[in-house]
Amino acid sequence: MSQEIRVRFAPSPTGLLHLGGARTALYNYLFAKKSNGKFLLRIEDTDRTRYVEGSVENLVDSLNELGIEYDEGPFREGESKPYFQSERLDIYHKHVQELIANDKAYYCFCSKEELDQMREKQQQNNETTKYNGKCKNLSEEEVKNRLGQESGGNGYVVRMKMPSDKIFYFEDLVRGSVQIASDQIEDQVILKADGFPTYHLAAVIDDHYMKISHVLRGEEWLYSTPKHIFLYESLGWTPPIWVHLPLLLNTDRSKLSKRHGDFSVSNYLQMGYLKEAIINFVALLGWHSADDRELYTLDELISEFSLERLTKSGAIFDITKLDWMNGHYIRNLPLEYIAELCKPYFTKESMDTSDETKYLKVINRARDQITKLPEIIEHARMFYEEMPISEENMEIVRQEGSQLVLKWFVEALNEVDRANTKEKVSDLVNTCSKELNIKGKNLFFPLRIALYGDCHGPDIPMLVDIFGIRECVEKINKFLV
Repeated sequence: MSQEIRVRFAPSPTGLLHLGGARTALYNYLFAKKSNGKFLLRIEDTDRTRYVEGSVENLVDSLNELGIEYDEGPFREGESKPYFQSERLDIYHKHVQELIANDKAYYCFCSKEELDQMREKQQQNNETTKYNGKCKNLSEEEVKNRLGQESGGNGYVVRMKMPSDKIFYFEDLVRGSVQIASDQIEDQVILKADGFPTYHLAAVIDDHYMKISHVLRGEEWLYSTPKHIFLYESLGWTPPIWVHLPLLLNTDRSKLSKRHGDFSVSNYLQMGYLKEAIINFVALLGWHSADDRELYTLDELISEFSLERLTKSGAIFDITKLDWMNGHYIRNLPLEYIAELCKPYFTKESMDTSDETKYLKVINRARDQITKLPEIIEHARMFYEEMPISEENMEIVRQEGSQLVLKWFVEALNEVDRANTKEKVSDLVNTCSKELNIKGKNLFFPLRIALYGDCHGPDIPMLVDIFGIRECVEKINKFLV
């Protein structure tokens, strides 16, 4: 019987969900769905000094906005919630004591001042800066005495006792065979002075108890993997399969900052990027399909995704590509869906969109010219507001030929059957040109200025179709001398 695929996204609640985090969540989600497995959400909130109020809500809301739904979490009041590490301290403490008892971890009583002096001396000697193991070999009696002297257990930490002469070998599905010498790895703190575990201990214990089969995480954790393998071995557990995802890079190949709010999912959604474009764009930051397509729905990504097609090299975050994708989705997703997404922008500008037929026509015309949703307003404003007319355009409208065109057209519009307006207005334009012997800009400019406010813009049949015949007649009449 094959092992069930179980993966997790385990963010820290230290701010908004970054696009890099969204990519990690997406890849875990896609892999789970493709494999008929489970996708878990776990909040790694053991670093209380970095906790940011509201960040958990942002993480969950951002994932929901993108359509990335987790399968497991503890239940409270009938509602699925993510796992919180801060609620599992008893489990971590139990295993810390087990590691100490088996000589795989030890108490460390060094003060911050001592550690600072230690690192400073190592830097002066051009040595690797890491803990020098001062407390590693304290006698059992000395440890007992020191513990007895501490008030509330706040004067010590617990460190893992890393072997000094071991080579850690492991297979990574992206990196292949990896080997890292233990002498490059310090005795990592696994339990802090405040009683909370560090990421290294908590992640290993949780991944074991949650039966995580594959760990998909950022490349920055690659060199921490030996620490985690050591903990698995020390606790007698089997490690998961490792999958370290490529770094996200700026166009200058510098690392994309995780702390920069500009790169948060919520920020991009607020800027008018569609969830479909964000998902599609993020999916291609380190993965590509066999046929190198660029456009995918979420369901298509689930069908196409495979770990074998993840890349080793860093993925370039190119905003122009995201803009291109976003424009594509704005133009090609169902009109009613795009129109609904645009409504808040019209409401903010106090534009009356109660005429649903007109509103949909405006959106259908304007969406061809934008890459982000808020831009829709500047391409729709002229259909809802009186636009200022430049003096140059007013001069065009006042010309004798222009007045002839406007008078002919307003009279003809009054006779037009409301059915098939665009086709009939197109015929009217041709007839007007023939009867008045006026062509090109001499025909189109005055009509556009009267209807639209500028001599350049949509064709006349489209303008009449959007405004409606009655409103067009009213507009043209204002320009008749």
